[in-house]
Amino acid sequence: MVVSRIPPPAASLLRRPPSHRLSRFSSAAVSPSATPPPTPETFSSRRRRWETPLFLRPLTHSASRDDLKAFHSWASSLVLSAAAAASRPPHPSDPEPAHLLRELRWLLQDASTESFDPHQLFSSSSSSAAAAISPVPLRAELGELYGIWRERVEERRPLQYLVGCEHWRDMVLVVREGVLIPRPETEAVVDMVAEVAVTAAAEGEGGGPWADLGTGSGALAVGIARVLGDGKGGKVYATDVSSDAIEVAKINVQRYGLEDKVEIRQGSWFQPLGDLDGKLAGLVSNPPYIPSRHLPGLQPEVSGHEPWLALDGGEDGLDHLLHLCNGSSSALRPGGFFVFETNGDDQSEFIADFVTTKCRGCFNGVKIVPDFSGIGRFVTGSGGSSSSHPSSSAA
Repeated sequence: MVVSRIPPPAASLLRRPPSHRLSRFSSAAVSPSATPPPTPETFSSRRRRWETPLFLRPLTHSASRDDLKAFHSWASSLVLSAAAAASRPPHPSDPEPAHLLRELRWLLQDASTESFDPHQLFSSSSSSAAAAISPVPLRAELGELYGIWRERVEERRPLQYLVGCEHWRDMVLVVREGVLIPRPETEAVVDMVAEVAVTAAAEGEGGGPWADLGTGSGALAVGIARVLGDGKGGKVYATDVSSDAIEVAKINVQRYGLEDKVEIRQGSWFQPLGDLDGKLAGLVSNPPYIPSRHLPGLQPEVSGHEPWLALDGGEDGLDHLLHLCNGSSSALRPGGFFVFETNGDDQSEFIADFVTTKCRGCFNGVKIVPDFSGIGRFVTGSGGSSSSHPSSSAA
């Protein structure tokens, strides 16, 4: 997860909208005219938690390009109407129309194919005109897309939950309510692990087990297992206390054929990893780090829909991070790598100072690594050779 660098009073800004899918940023031109959508009876009600994610459904439906154009025009006008009805001046947590229009494009691509370009619906070229008579294959009835979009705009439900997936790195991960939506900033953790693995292999330091604590959807565990590959590292052990997270993480592991590389264990933080104490070659975590008092002020997409279990870091946001610091000192083997994601600069500085001073001798090379926005998002380091460690439990 990620929060932006802001003063505490601006609590509604604590989470940035999820998604920086650069290849899917552009949006088709919009027509302000609204085409009446299907009757309310055709709108699907809330997505069932066990419903097959949209991108995994077969292309068993279709719609004419005129009907899709009408849907796009209606959906775009709904965005503009919502923006016009929003508070003035706009509240910082209100989604920008441009962002919602990008999401509209992603919805159409998830519902059809990645190659489908909504721009074609408004193109006057001869090739587009020739294709206009061909129906567009869809993974859901058009009426369901109307329902999904109404929920997205009017109820502020995250699109990822509505379609059942998030595009993260080069993967498409299954997500659902009860599991935190992976953020693009967290992708940097996988890149850091890849660099460590390459360096270790070049120095002849082979493999060893890795751990992803608080795995959620399994994004980090799957991403790390893929970059470690054969011969670069050992097995990844992913833990989470949430039954929803365990189920979704297993689905994502299976989708990428990594059952032999990733083992999912249910339990709190280090508790399921007692057999690996002192043996871990690496440890990563994106724990809850938002101060409890800030939770009600998060964006409605977050506070009203994402699991607080994955967000609430306690009074000052440090409860779980400090626990991870204490437990990592004994869980890592000498020289074992760790990286924790944090709330940002001040929190990162506190954690870096804590592991350097309070855990003296337990860690080496502690540093703060910025995210792509320049915010000091991550704390990294390696296990020291000293056997001393804080006395708190690592369960």
